[in-house]
Amino acid sequence: MVELAEQIIASRRRGHKLLALLIDPDKPQPFAALPYLNGQVDYIFVGGSTGSISPDFIETIRSQASLPIVLFPGSEAQYSPQADALLFLTPMNARDPRWLIDRQVAVAPLIDESRIGVVPTAYLLIDGGRVSSAQRIMQAEPLPRTEVARISAYAKTARLMGKSLLYLEAGSGAAIPVPADIIRAAAEAFGQSLLVGGGIRTPEAMMEAFEAGADLVVIGNHFEEDPASLTLFTHP
Repeated sequence: MVELAEQIIASRRRGHKLLALLIDPDKPQPFAALPYLNGQVDYIFVGGSTGSISPDFIETIRSQASLPIVLFPGSEAQYSPQADALLFLTPMNARDPRWLIDRQVAVAPLIDESRIGVVPTAYLLIDGGRVSSAQRIMQAEPLPRTEVARISAYAKTARLMGKSLLYLEAGSGAAIPVPADIIRAAAEAFGQSLLVGGGIRTPEAMMEAFEAGADLVVIGNHFEEDPASLTLFTHP
């Protein structure tokens, strides 16, 4: 598989935006949206805040969708070599040190032995209007939506650390998505491919994120609640 970061960069140069369907293995009906795929989704992200991912889980997705499968793991238990790529996450505002390095160290030998594509990714949790699972588990301090300059500084830090991607996350089931001014500031400061997720429930909200500078939008919770609405989320 061509490196995920390279694919996103190439799409960015062409002015093509990308959409990922996030599938959480902990949800009661994780595959509910798969029958509604009709070419508008570019990637399937797999991951959640808890639980594990089995080879059978990945194979079930493959049996229903011919799309690259990218792990968006909540812990080392969600690593699976059957996937195509892995977002190797640095949760920049986690306060539990285990999430800053220990979790990554635990899974690094397994990753190194596989052929999975690895994408160094800075993960930044933004206040989404409610306490998310990621906030609780990582003891993260979500960045206030009013502190645009501080968020921009985090984005510059991610660039200087050599990260390939920056993921702005409002949290699973967020009441409100990451606002456009934050996306715009982070995109300018990071200067590379930007992912945005959490709280996006309408095609209009998706397009607003794209127009503000997101290269790839990730939607999961909404499609779990209303799988058929996936057909409405067309993008440039």
